[in-house]
Amino acid sequence: MATGDITVFNAALEDAIENWAGTDTLKCAILDNTTTPTAADTTPALGDYTQVGAAGTYTTGGTSVGTVADFVSFSSGTVKFDTATNPTWAQNASNDTDAYWGLVYNDTQAGDTAFCFVELGGPVDMSAGSLTITWNASGLATIS
Repeated sequence: MATGDITVFNAALEDAIENWAGTDTLKCAILDNTTTPTAADTTPALGDYTQVGAAGTYTTGGTSVGTVADFVSFSSGTVKFDTATNPTWAQNASNDTDAYWGLVYNDTQAGDTAFCFVELGGPVDMSAGSLTITWNASGLATIS
């Protein structure tokens, strides 16, 4: 997997369609390399992975990237999953030094079910510089 690649969990699309409400809040958390996420993880959730330490500018749970209503759009038979919010964590000497993945998950659903993850090319040292995830202009995922 290359830096910047976004991988949608196989189980995520069905879960999102069947169980997520428009008002649910999606967040992006930063993970270390304790457990490597894969598309085949059967019930991916935030608790399945290890977040970087909560210190400096990173707080447990990450940062909001919007609601499901903002995240999902329909046009001409195509469903697009996208967010205009590029999560950012400012450089801080207390930040963690081993960021490997960004994990987008539903913070409102019980269990914090995950949707996708992005490869950061870690280890990324958040104490040496700011970390911003800039999503592709085409969106995170598209179904047509």
